[in-house]
Amino acid sequence: MQKDSKIYIAGHRGLVGSAIVKNLTARGYTNLVTRRHAELDLTDALAVADFFDRERPEYVILAAAKVGGIVANNTYRAEFIYENLMIQNNVVHQSYLHQVKKLLFLGSTCIYPKACPQPMKETYLLTDPLEYTNEPYAIAKIAGIKLCESYNLQYGTNYISVMPTNLYGPNDNFDLEKSHVLPALIRKIHLGKALENEDWDSVRADLNRLPIEGVNGEASTSDIKGILEKYGLQPNLEDGVSVEIWGSGKPMREFLWSEDMADACVFLMQERDFKDTYSKDTTEVRNTHINIGTGTDVSIADLANLISEIIGFKGTFVFNTDKPDGTMKKLTDVSKLHDLGWKHNISLKEGIQKQYDWYLKQ
Repeated sequence: MQKDSKIYIAGHRGLVGSAIVKNLTARGYTNLVTRRHAELDLTDALAVADFFDRERPEYVILAAAKVGGIVANNTYRAEFIYENLMIQNNVVHQSYLHQVKKLLFLGSTCIYPKACPQPMKETYLLTDPLEYTNEPYAIAKIAGIKLCESYNLQYGTNYISVMPTNLYGPNDNFDLEKSHVLPALIRKIHLGKALENEDWDSVRADLNRLPIEGVNGEASTSDIKGILEKYGLQPNLEDGVSVEIWGSGKPMREFLWSEDMADACVFLMQERDFKDTYSKDTTEVRNTHINIGTGTDVSIADLANLISEIIGFKGTFVFNTDKPDGTMKKLTDVSKLHDLGWKHNISLKEGIQKQYDWYLKQ
């Protein structure tokens, strides 16, 4: 890619896309094309075709997706499979029709089987059933991988698929109903610290920034306590404040700072091609996607304790075992990525501190 190459970043306002835009800008790329959802609905085939006709990008980074945590994935199953399939089908097909030089498709490590051997190698894709709660989303992302592979093999395109592990960073979603585990824990523990310090100004400021089910900082104290208790914050216990965590706390999870992920994506767009993602000795080209992660993991319980240490929360955690744990261990094998020439830089402790500092400034 040249510094003035026209690069379309789909999903530029999200956690993934915003980090990629920041990385490209810092590297001196000056011709970035973006569209908000209100300007371009990527599930609309005609609108996407018209956009490509007008803009004719040379490179495409497909970071747009409908994403969410366990509850959202399991509740909005039809929306997750339909919208993600439509987004990727439209963007990939129009990239082919308009002769895009290279495309990067982003998915997630939830594509792997529920009982996948650990750490998860790219070759384990489609070897066993998926985790039920996120099966529709995972099926869509697997279809995206196969879409890119198939266009490459039939049409000679240069599309690369990457599967990041659990991401966190600037522009993350802190909605307690729909967010992933790490930003949800940061917010709940931040509120827990404010409650144990009886710092209602901080509680109200937080709710004004991001209301919970319509309850903002202008609500009565009783209404605020009620909504916080609904989401697992108990402020009036004799032994201090407690924070509820879904599940047993035993599942192991891997986390990657989003700006590290962006750096890996830009590296691959600059330095590697589809032909680099598989062995030249094979007769069947499969599993060309690339895991992006750290190769290390942590239990949810230890993650909560680490966040508490950083934030300064001294309360307790209550593990609600009536709620699902999800897959007990999800650790990526990142040897393929390392062999291609990239490794992560930000440790989990450093990343959580950066994430919390970002949250406080919003």
